[in-house]
Amino acid sequence: MQSLTLRATLHHHQRRALLKASRRGGKGGRTMVVVSSSMASSFPSSRTTGPSKSSSSSFFPSSSIGVSQRRALLTKATFYPKSSSSSSSSSSSSSSSSSAARKVSARAESSSSSSSLSTFAPEAETSTTRRTRLKRVLSGVQPTGSIHLGNYFGAIKNYVKLQDEHDAYYCVVDLHAITAGGHSPKELEESTRKSAAIYLAAGVSPDKASVFVQSHVAAHSELCWLLNCVSPIGWLEKMIQFKEKARKQGEDVSVGLLDYPVLMAADILLYNADLVPVGEDQRQHLELTRDIAGRFNNLYGGNKWKKRGKNEKSPSGRYRGKDVLIVPEAFTPKSGGRVMSLTDGSAKMSKSNPAEGSRINVLDSPDVIAQKIKRCKTDAVEGMSYDDERPEAKNLLTMYELCTGMSREEVLNECASMRWGEFKPALTEVVVNHLKPIQERYEEIMSEEGYLDSVLEQGAVRANEVAEKTCADVRDAMGFVHRKSRYPSM
Repeated sequence: MQSLTLRATLHHHQRRALLKASRRGGKGGRTMVVVSSSMASSFPSSRTTGPSKSSSSSFFPSSSIGVSQRRALLTKATFYPKSSSSSSSSSSSSSSSSSAARKVSARAESSSSSSSLSTFAPEAETSTTRRTRLKRVLSGVQPTGSIHLGNYFGAIKNYVKLQDEHDAYYCVVDLHAITAGGHSPKELEESTRKSAAIYLAAGVSPDKASVFVQSHVAAHSELCWLLNCVSPIGWLEKMIQFKEKARKQGEDVSVGLLDYPVLMAADILLYNADLVPVGEDQRQHLELTRDIAGRFNNLYGGNKWKKRGKNEKSPSGRYRGKDVLIVPEAFTPKSGGRVMSLTDGSAKMSKSNPAEGSRINVLDSPDVIAQKIKRCKTDAVEGMSYDDERPEAKNLLTMYELCTGMSREEVLNECASMRWGEFKPALTEVVVNHLKPIQERYEEIMSEEGYLDSVLEQGAVRANEVAEKTCADVRDAMGFVHRKSRYPSM
């Protein structure tokens, strides 16, 4: 009889039956379990008995392993029912020894070929299984204009830090770039590619994070529409940015400008992220996301969702009930969360500012950077300090701190006695040196044909896998008929 593989996705009652069998085995016989070498290393070698079937597996007797360890094995290990040959040998040994307990046999057909090993050995760790164990982080930057130091230090530089310890999803939010209307299609395409390339040039790795374009994942637009239908218009009309621009544009203000906070909510909620890096000015949007998710869960989640199929799984594979949408925590960097304008130390550095001299772009040449810093706004006070009463000095010192990696104390030791005429050239030097390797890597990425497109395609595939599951659950909770042929894996 051909042996079948039963993986860790066994139902709860099956795992309990196996656990009971292992306990019975501890009284007279032995429960045999195949585990990977990485799992075996977590147990003392003195507890390991019996021959090793291969270099990639070990046997552990149940009598020498505690209940919690056996439970861990039953959860993580791959179990194999007996083959016909092992079944006959087991029956003969059972007749000769009445005290032998029932065994969970872990016999794999011996073969020197790699295909045979991959069939019977426990699954090796892949990038996908690695991501499922980590907390998830999501963030994105608009491709309008050029990415500046505020975007870089406030968001992208943190992407590099977060990708090592999180399941990271970073997108270029191109759908948000058209909310005001009247955009240039050519500029949108170019800036989208530039933004993605800067992500990679700054140190975001496609092997650690999913880098993708927002419009490449259709679930963003779909979930936005579904959330529109549960969001009161009064909530959106209270948003500060809409009120400011509606005053200026009057009746010409676009629906997109009113509705983009709902699209942002869809962006955040799609990936069931644990945290979202945001600036202080974006916390209002996260609070709106929390309100929208709470309203949706109240209307369609919990027992209402559960009654649609008691003890049945949703299209994503989880059991119906509880909250359909989960709101993540906000993450704001302690330093550099808001790099301020060069022309006004009390206003943030922004792409929307018509004054090009108000910001330093990541791709600015050394000469342009020197010119912008030379002309930036200063005060008439002697020396440099982080005093809140001197916003321009505080902002430029923060830029110096971030570009050098120094602490505030180290920066003050070096720069506190400087005058503006001395400090500006020093600041120019550290900014240029910090951006130089990023600019060089950017040029390499843009010149390598097909590389950027392949990274974005890979990222979109990963993002779609996660986003569609959330969107499918939302549709299910709202009563839409699930189309199985569209997503057969669900």
